[in-house]
Formats: sequence, structure tokens, C-alpha cells
Amino acid sequence: MEHPIERRRFLRAAGAGLLAATLAESQVGAAPVAPPEGRSPLLFHSPAVEPFVDEMPRLPVVRGDRLELVAETATHRFHRDLPPSPSLGYNGMSYLGPTVEHRAGTPLRLRFANRMTTHPLAADMDTSLHGVAESFRTAPPSSLHLHGGVTPPDSDGHPEQLVYPGGDIDHDFPLAQDTGHLWYHDHAMGITRVNVYAGLAGMLLLRDDFDTGEPDNPLGLPAGEFEVPLVLQEKLFTADGRQSVRSTPVVPEGGWEGGAVGDIGLVNGKVWPYLPVARGLYRFRVLNAASFSVWNLFFGNRMRFWVIGNDHGLLDAPVATHELRLSPGERVDLLVDFAELTPGETVELRNDEAPVFQAAILGEVAMPRFCQFRVEDRPGFAGGLPARLRGGAGLPPLLPPIETPTVIRDVTVSQPYELRVPPAIMSLNNLTFSSPDIEMPRQGTVEQWNIINITPDPHPIHLHLVTFRILGRTPLRTVDYQLAHPQPPIGQKWAPSAEGFLAGPMMAPQPWEAGNKDIVRVDGGTVTSIIVRFPTAAELGFDPDAPFPRRVATERVGEDTHTGHRAPDHAGHQHDDLRGYVWHCHLLDHEDHDMMLKYRIVR
Repeated sequence: MEHPIERRRFLRAAGAGLLAATLAESQVGAAPVAPPEGRSPLLFHSPAVEPFVDEMPRLPVVRGDRLELVAETATHRFHRDLPPSPSLGYNGMSYLGPTVEHRAGTPLRLRFANRMTTHPLAADMDTSLHGVAESFRTAPPSSLHLHGGVTPPDSDGHPEQLVYPGGDIDHDFPLAQDTGHLWYHDHAMGITRVNVYAGLAGMLLLRDDFDTGEPDNPLGLPAGEFEVPLVLQEKLFTADGRQSVRSTPVVPEGGWEGGAVGDIGLVNGKVWPYLPVARGLYRFRVLNAASFSVWNLFFGNRMRFWVIGNDHGLLDAPVATHELRLSPGERVDLLVDFAELTPGETVELRNDEAPVFQAAILGEVAMPRFCQFRVEDRPGFAGGLPARLRGGAGLPPLLPPIETPTVIRDVTVSQPYELRVPPAIMSLNNLTFSSPDIEMPRQGTVEQWNIINITPDPHPIHLHLVTFRILGRTPLRTVDYQLAHPQPPIGQKWAPSAEGFLAGPMMAPQPWEAGNKDIVRVDGGTVTSIIVRFPTAAELGFDPDAPFPRRVATERVGEDTHTGHRAPDHAGHQHDDLRGYVWHCHLLDHEDHDMMLKYRIVR
């Protein structure tokens, strides 16, 4: 009997050999253009543009206890030498959305409205995913998720709680949580990747009495001009300058792609911009808002910088480093000192993370740069590097120790291969999204989740509602594990323990991964262990297991209004109410197909 591991090896090798043979006949919707010398013919390539000619935009800031976010279709100029490209944005912005600043512990009522028309990436929607309807191309639904928010289930932006064009929904965000670096983005079922890629993302910074965001903040951190949000993304452009979600002609237009690596870097919606900086300390709030790539970030001169926080607030003290890896969905809070650079000197924020195997065999290389900082002849932030950020007089308390779990839960990350094109489906626990066999942790329980990644690639895993602490990563004898536990056909739950198949001691997380997080990079061939406490309804002030409506708004197409539009899920079943939250890979290609599952926090 053929073993599934050997079958996968055959399919992977066959897939690599199939690329050249299918290249000519699979260029659906794209004019064949000979790539420049040395660039792979198996990839689409953005037109050559000059870096560092556009100044980096400063994203507008909004504040208030009652706000509105309106998703709209627009056109956006990504670079001086590129024509305007169809895009999506919030609140009149042609791309991305404003930075929301809000005080922790103060409720926020936010009305989200969908005013989109024809989708900028309509031709790239795969209507075989999660019942994505053909009408989504001209009337795309949306779902607003506050990533990192401790949010009631009916306001969490569940991927099946869709708002159609012409509709709106009120979200209640208690924000009864610690300060942190949150962000909001689209989460619509099956089209999250194209919606976020086209522009539907923005930041939310939570403040408190210590991290006030004002120049006189008790922490002594740079503020105002010297605190800058950086939304990092990667992008591909067509020959005529339109943003494109396709990386290879091997995948036909309108077909799902397992992960497209961009060849151009964006910061705050501009291609390779420059930022004038004073000679002093800056605080950069950095978000990896890419669809696919993990980056290893560093400065071109290899200068030192400091990590002072991550997803959910400050570390105990600054951590010095010369580089760090950041996966999609993760946030880091950095201090960078330009005081030692001379006026007129420049330094680039760069990346040298090699693409994963599937991209490398197509000829993909690392996208090398994001932006340039230009040092001006003027004084900057007058304060120095804080010795401590927590503990002591006038500072927030130290990070608490990691709790001891009472439940151990094993979950798996895999890419089952089948005899079809494309040959892979992304999966958690070997299941699809519609599976009823979900995780159901009990309220008030502390659990250890062992996330067993049998793929060779990193996957950032995000749990909605909760935060967690990273215990560590342990290498796995992946082949032995799969030989002992053959993986069944997709749809049958598969999450055997990795005990007896570990290849070495647990590796501690990096110092800047301390504190509460909501997303963790699960490296290929490892078991990543996290400690999660699932809060009670009494602690939250709401029931995390309360049912809520699947559809909340109407769909308007032209002069017609269609109520109750329902796209079938994988199993073809529909229910009037939804329940609970989701956990998923934050590689958005993977989330859409099918590395996302529901979960409930039960009494």
C-alpha cells in the first residue's frame, strides 16, 4: 500500500516538474512578458521603479468613544512612477485606514459600513472557496475584525457574519484589557486575502496612564512626531502598474494560490518610501500586514535597536538586538536611535528572510528592502533609552510568571496533498472550516496548546479573543511522527501527540516574545507550545459562547436589494446563528483555504 508521506514527496517533486510544462497554457488573463535577465519566467515581476523617491505617509489619527469606519473602493498611487491603481480603503483614504488611538478600559462603539463597489481584484477571487459567490466580484462583502481585541462574539468580525455593500453593523468593543498594539482588518470568509491585500487594514493603539502617547508620558518614551506607526507589506504590480495578487502564471487567474511572495516593499501604502528623521530616538510601532511572508528585519548598516513591546504591551525592559523575525499579523514596538548618524546619512530597513520552498522552486528570492531613513541636521527626541519599562515607582507592574496548565491540548498544522490542481489544501487538525469537530476549552481553564507543525514552513497561528504566553519551540522528527500516525483523508480529525517524536530540547522564545501575545510563529518541523487562559463570562463582562446572527446586513447590487443572501459552506449546511470564535493561520492565502477552524469557550 502506498504510504501518504511517499505520495506527498512524489506530488511535490511532480509539481516542481509540472511548472515548466504548464507555463504557456496557464497564463490566463495575463499577457506573456519576457522577464528581465536573471528573473524567473515562472513568476510575474513588478515593473522596475526607483526606490526612495516618495516620502513615507504619516497615517491620520482618529480618537473618540463613537467612531465609524467605512470601507470604500478607491484608486491609489503607490509610487511616483506608477499610475493610480484600483484599491480599497477606509474613511476616504485611498488605501489602508486611519490609526485609532483609544484609552484602555473605555468602551468603543464603532459602526462599520460597507460602501464598496467592484472589487479591485475581482478576477482573482476563487469561487470554489467557502461558497464565495460570483456576485462578490462586483458586490464584495466585508467583515471587520479587531485583531487582539477582547471582544464579544457578535462584534468580533466572525468570517461568516458578513456585511454586504450598502449595509452596516455596530461593533461594541469593551477594550477592558491592557494597553497594546492592536490592528483592524477585513475577515470575510474566503476573500480575506484579496480584501486585506487591496487595502482594508489599519492600526489601533491602546493607551493608559503610563503609555499616554503624550510627550510627558511617565515612561519617558518618544511621542508625537517621534512615534511613527509602520504598516509593512509586500506587493506585486502588473506591467501597467495595477496591484496584483498573482505571483505565478502556473496558477490560472481566479485560482487559489498557496502563497504569493511580493517583490516590492510597502510602508504605509507607499513603495520603498523615505522618512526624514531627526538625530535622536524614535519609537516605531511596526506591523507585518503581509499576506504571506515572514521577514527578518534589520538595518542596512547593522546598527543596534531595541524591542520594548509586542502584540499586547510593554516588556519589562528594552531588549537590544540587531535583527528580528516578524511573521504576518505580529506587531513589535521598537526604539531606534539615529543620534550617532551624521546629517545627510541614510540607512535602510531591510529583509533577508529566504522564501519558503514552494516559492523558491519557482525562482523567488527575498524581497530586500522596505524604506530609507534620511538623517536631517536637527535635534530629535531629548530623552534617553529607558532602563526599565515595568516594575518600580511610576511604572506598570512586572509581567507575571507563566501560569501552570491543567489541560494539555494537541493540535496539528499540515498541508495534505491530493491528486488535483492545486495539489495542496492548508489544514488545522486535518479538517476543513465546516467541520463540527472543534476545540471547546472550558471557561476559567489554563491550557497548554502544543501546535504540531509537520510542514517545512512557518505558520503564524492566531487565536481570537484570548492572549497567551509562548512556552517554547521543540524540534520534531516529522517523518517518524507521520509514519507512526498515518494521516487520514482530509475531513477526519488528526492531532496525535508528539510525545516520543521530539528531536531535542525545547528552545526558549526570544526575549522580545515575552508577555501576552495573540499570534505565534510556528516554525516548520516543530512543536510550538503556548499557555492560554480562557476567561470566564464574569471576568469578561459578556458571554463568549452566546449565539449571534449569521447575516446582519443586506446586499445591494444596482437597484436590487437582496436580503438573507447566504453562501453555502463546504458541507452545504446553513444555520441561522453563529457561535464562538475562530483560530487560524495568519498567512491569508492559507486562512482562506482552509487553515481556519471554529472554536468555543464553554461553561
